[in-house]
Amino acid sequence: MSKFRWLDDYCELEQEIDTIELELGRSKKELNRWLNVNDLGKYSLTPESRGAKLEEIIFDLEHELAYKFNDLYDFKSSVSKFKGLDNQILYLRYIEQKTFDEIADETGYAKGTIYNKHAALMKVVKYLTNVF
Repeated sequence: MSKFRWLDDYCELEQEIDTIELELGRSKKELNRWLNVNDLGKYSLTPESRGAKLEEIIFDLEHELAYKFNDLYDFKSSVSKFKGLDNQILYLRYIEQKTFDEIADETGYAKGTIYNKHAALMKVVKYLTNVF
């Protein structure tokens, strides 16, 4: 398994959060349409229909989203403790969304060194992704 498996896990967690947020937004819009008498509110719902269960669906999605955000916070806290320049560069670049200049300032290395190290890391990550 990749030395930087945590980066894959982080990206996966962010994607899960994005998916839940998208579904939550859609469900809230649909609920508003059902509540609007001039839109879908003029139609009757059956107890088995999705529209009748929207409030429960929204509650469940908000609950799941809260857990995912807690996981994300815990994840960031754990990963920020990893040692080594490789992990620092990846953490600062992909989790903290910092520029190469900011990473260089924070780590005390030259920007060129950070950039070259990052390029080498991306080759390793790409290779390991293809192998595993």
